[in-house]
Amino acid sequence: MATQVPLKTEAPVQVSLPNGPAAAALLAGGIGAAVLGIVTTLAAASEAVADLLRWSQAVGPLSGKVGVTIIVYLVSWAILYFAWRGKNVNFNTVATVSFILLAIGLLGTFPPFFDLFAPE
Repeated sequence: MATQVPLKTEAPVQVSLPNGPAAAALLAGGIGAAVLGIVTTLAAASEAVADLLRWSQAVGPLSGKVGVTIIVYLVSWAILYFAWRGKNVNFNTVATVSFILLAIGLLGTFPPFFDLFAPE
């Protein structure tokens, strides 16, 4: 008859990872959303801005709006990542600021809002 030998089990190791990189990604997303809202509102308010954002004639100003937003998002993410890499930041504050920036972005891309600034 075979006897069973209990296996040795070790207590799980708790690994605490820094939250800086995740916070950087979240805040960069909020910054990108806010930039899209601001650029959309500026393009509606000024034909000169809309012309500057017309990177593609087929797409119109939308190409520049999205292009500027992506550039700002990537640059802010890189800066924040390298600044917060290996660090713990106040994630609640970062999340609150990010969601406020997201709300600004949503408001700025809401047609009844940006149409308020359109020239008559």
